[in-house]
Amino acid sequence: MAALPDRQARAANASPPPRSFGEEGARLSYGDYLRLRDLLAQQAPQSGASDELLFITVHQVYELWFKLLLHELERIRDAMIEGALWRARHLFRRVHAVERVLVEQVQVLETMTPQDFLEFRSVLAPASGFQSVQFRELEFLSGAKDEAYLSRLRDADDAELARLRRRLAEPTLWDAYLTALSQRGLAVSDEEIMDSLLAVARDRGSYDDLWELAEDLLTHDETTAHWRMRHVQMVERQIGTKSGTGGSSGAPYLRGRTRMQFFPLLWELRAWL
Repeated sequence: MAALPDRQARAANASPPPRSFGEEGARLSYGDYLRLRDLLAQQAPQSGASDELLFITVHQVYELWFKLLLHELERIRDAMIEGALWRARHLFRRVHAVERVLVEQVQVLETMTPQDFLEFRSVLAPASGFQSVQFRELEFLSGAKDEAYLSRLRDADDAELARLRRRLAEPTLWDAYLTALSQRGLAVSDEEIMDSLLAVARDRGSYDDLWELAEDLLTHDETTAHWRMRHVQMVERQIGTKSGTGGSSGAPYLRGRTRMQFFPLLWELRAWL
């Protein structure tokens, strides 16, 4: 048998390089990567009530999902502006999946009875879900901008208020969709936008990607509305007609918000088809 060339012989006899990942690498543990010590130290009940840990955990998980949704919706908006509609549609699949989780997560809170909630509800005041800055960011990014919230969020710090001001100034998902329409030669003025939406709907052969993207926007709108409805039903189940801990009217205020639409023209389009 012919001898191997020197380089091949050295390679055949060499020891495999040390692994730099997994347990052999020992460079990063699961807990360190996820910062679990810090994360699991953030649940700090203010009372001795058994269900307060449930309440805190569920709401902290919501805020984590909100953070991810903001990240993905920003990427979707930017992809639409750049004309990468395929990427926007791919990311919408993730957004829709997360939003379905948000709706289903309500039933975890509903395992808490009104009596259980009343054991610690008084210690929450004046804290309220109304004060969720990230949720307001999601609404602003989706198109429901309302500068009045900046004066109502009295407990927001300077960094949070700056984030909300940035959301008020930057393009929304709807702005990005209009950009995508205009890049395909469709008019987007207030007077002509409905004609353009009808053109997209009636010529799927030419504009199917724009039509499907509009459907993704509508699913985002619809699923968020489902979450609002499930949330208000949960609140009514827990506290009835009591006012909210943050000073709002409680369920009546939340029920009024269920009629909000991010993309009213996409809903109106149905009547014109």
